[in-house]
Amino acid sequence: MASVETTTHTHGYAADKELLRKRLARIEGQVRGIARMIEEDRYCIDVLTQLAAVDTALEAVALKVLEDHVQHCVAGALASGDPAQAREKSEELLTAVQRFARTR
Repeated sequence: MASVETTTHTHGYAADKELLRKRLARIEGQVRGIARMIEEDRYCIDVLTQLAAVDTALEAVALKVLEDHVQHCVAGALASGDPAQAREKSEELLTAVQRFARTR
């Protein structure tokens, strides 16, 4: 019977996975808190303040994932010497940055 080779592919954020997971869990808690605020008819400005805090927290997570992507995936593609792979990851990075910039 022939053996099957499997390739394990890691993503740029793999080293920070636990940190990111914990940050996202805290953000999830913040969102649940905002839902409670709405349910309790809390003051609009208080709700908006908490929404802004969630937005800032998500932005920090996104920037960390983007940083890890550049340092791992893009850098790896450029170092590989494969022009097609380098072009693909560079275009992918530009698309991600443009998408991120549009949300600002």
